[in-house]
Amino acid sequence: MSHKETHRTHRIGWLRAAVLGANDGIVSTASLIIGVAASSASRSQVLVAGVAGLVAGAMSMAAGEYVSVSSQADTEAADLGREQRELRDDPERELDELSAVYRGRGLDAELARRVAEGLTAHDALGAHARDELGISDTTAARPVQAAFTSAATFAVGAALPLLAAATATGAAQIVVVAVTALVLLSVLGAVGARAGGAPVGAAAARVTFWGALAMGVTALIGSLFGAVV
Repeated sequence: MSHKETHRTHRIGWLRAAVLGANDGIVSTASLIIGVAASSASRSQVLVAGVAGLVAGAMSMAAGEYVSVSSQADTEAADLGREQRELRDDPERELDELSAVYRGRGLDAELARRVAEGLTAHDALGAHARDELGISDTTAARPVQAAFTSAATFAVGAALPLLAAATATGAAQIVVVAVTALVLLSVLGAVGARAGGAPVGAAAARVTFWGALAMGVTALIGSLFGAVV
């Protein structure tokens, strides 16, 4: 009988960006709306602030993710270029390095050498990238994917508390937005954990706690200063 294994490592890149974007969209927009509402701003002012937060946040997430992941991609490319030059200029030394990696992982010297030679003959750069540098196709940096994923999920996450704010007025607006955001954060934490194969309860509780803290702090600041943002 064949044994089928299900792994989720291939989801790391887009899943991290998606969860980060949606979480930030919910927390930042809900907190912004609650802070402005707590300052006794009008309903229209609250909604304008929420829309502005959605647009600015989505663009900021896209730019931030692209720059950040591009830096990682540049570093990976530089390391691979350096490794390729070393393989060309001193292949024997590189073979020794790869053998040492496998010895460090528990293989005896003879077997480690044979494995290093076999992998070098098959794909020298790929073997060094994976086993010496820790770079693989699964975990490689993808700036465009990260930027679009974060921006899209931020906008979706931000739109939900904004819609909640549009359905309520007065003091009820704060309560409706806060409850909606906390429920969404709990669901997001559970879904993200489920997609990544992690414990659901701990992830949901963690993201909900920090969301509640952020909204509480902004509500306090808005009520204390009474300033329309």
